[in-house]
Amino acid sequence: MRGAWGEQAAADYLQRKGYEILDRNYRTRWGELDIVAAYGRYLVFVEVKTRSSQRFAAAREAVNQSKQNRLIRTAEQWMQEHHTLLQPRIDVIEVYGAEGGPAKAIYHLENAFDA
Repeated sequence: MRGAWGEQAAADYLQRKGYEILDRNYRTRWGELDIVAAYGRYLVFVEVKTRSSQRFAAAREAVNQSKQNRLIRTAEQWMQEHHTLLQPRIDVIEVYGAEGGPAKAIYHLENAFDA
């Protein structure tokens, strides 16, 4: 499944950058958090968008206002269940490539939108 492949590529990328993966595929009735990670003083909620190419549009364009609202609500629920003093932020990671092979490109947009 392309989404799972992209999420694994994103998790591997984050770990190489020094992020600690705390949770994956956390689901509530409002939505899902693909990756929850700790990095320095930040608690990072990561939305992963996977595409074969950028030919038609950037993957991040799929994170519209409705999706942002669901991510915020789901992140709030995660924080209620897991006590932390880390500063929350929401990132978007775009993964481009063919499923099963290496990612052709990974773009990490830190603090992608204001919560």
